Amino acid sequence: MMIELPLASLALEEKLQLMESLWDDLCRQDNGIESPSWHEDLLAQRESAITQGTEQFTDWETAKRTIRNQLP
Repeated sequence: MMIELPLASLALEEKLQLMESLWDDLCRQDNGIESPSWHEDLLAQRESAITQGTEQFTDWETAKRTIRNQLP
C-alpha cells in the first residue's frame, strides 16, 4: 500500500514531527524484524576500536557542531 503525503507543502517542522511520530510508532511495535547480520559485525568492530583506543566517542553537541561546520 502506497500512501501519498503532501510533503512538498509541509514545513520542515511538520516533516520532522511526522518522522518522529513514525519512529515512535515503530519503536512501540515488536514485529520480529531482525537486524541484518552486518549490523552486529559493524557494532563489534566499533566496540573493538573503542576498546583498543583507535576510536573515541564524541559528545552529541560536538558532533552536531562538526556536522554543521561541514555543510555548505
